[in-house]
Amino acid sequence: MEKVVLNAEIREEKGTIKAKKLRKKRMIPAVVYKDGKEAISLKLKQDDLYDVLHTTAGENALMTLVIAGEKKTKNRTCIIKEVQRDAVKDDIIHVDLKEISLTEKIKVKIPIRPHGEAEGVVKDEGVLDHVLWEIEVECLPADIPEKISVEVSAMKIGDTVYVKDLKLPANVGVLNDPDLTVLSVVPPAKEEVAEEALAEEGAEPEVIAKGKKEEEEIPEGEGDKPTKPAKEDTPPKDGAKK
Repeated sequence: MEKVVLNAEIREEKGTIKAKKLRKKRMIPAVVYKDGKEAISLKLKQDDLYDVLHTTAGENALMTLVIAGEKKTKNRTCIIKEVQRDAVKDDIIHVDLKEISLTEKIKVKIPIRPHGEAEGVVKDEGVLDHVLWEIEVECLPADIPEKISVEVSAMKIGDTVYVKDLKLPANVGVLNDPDLTVLSVVPPAKEEVAEEALAEEGAEPEVIAKGKKEEEEIPEGEGDKPTKPAKEDTPPKDGAKK
């Protein structure tokens, strides 16, 4: 694997407020540590760090760390152990670097990338389900793979790729469960049948407010007319014929 150079400076500024001021100057707070030794606080130029992260190896890049201002000049071989990002803006706010030995095996996570278009997707409208996006491996730093490529062109609906099916160099050991699913081609999602939906709706009781039968039979508008009073017999006026 190619090794890149990352320049850094000793960081005297400590605390949240001073770290924010550093970021405004396009500097990233960082630390470098080695097992059994005290961590060293650093600051990195934002552009230098981004250049490292955008190499083909990404966060697994091997770096020669050059720290300016050290009393004893010592170029360290390092890898990125953790990148902390802002939860909202996704900007890098802190980086942990780990010093390693080129002669000792380390554990790293490698991304899995499918290659090609699955036959079950192209011909049968299936869906490629990417379950496991990275695996953990153990190897010497110089043997770290940049990625694990999986050819999926021949996969049909129902086909599955497991961890044990991945093709890795002989000097790279996988630490994940070999029976974990990495990729699979699943059938297309089925739409619900309209008749079943209607049947479920018809099973619900229909509630209708009913009044008296007599009220329902009254023609429209007549129920509002006042009833005419019965005509009363009046006595005849004097002189009128009976």
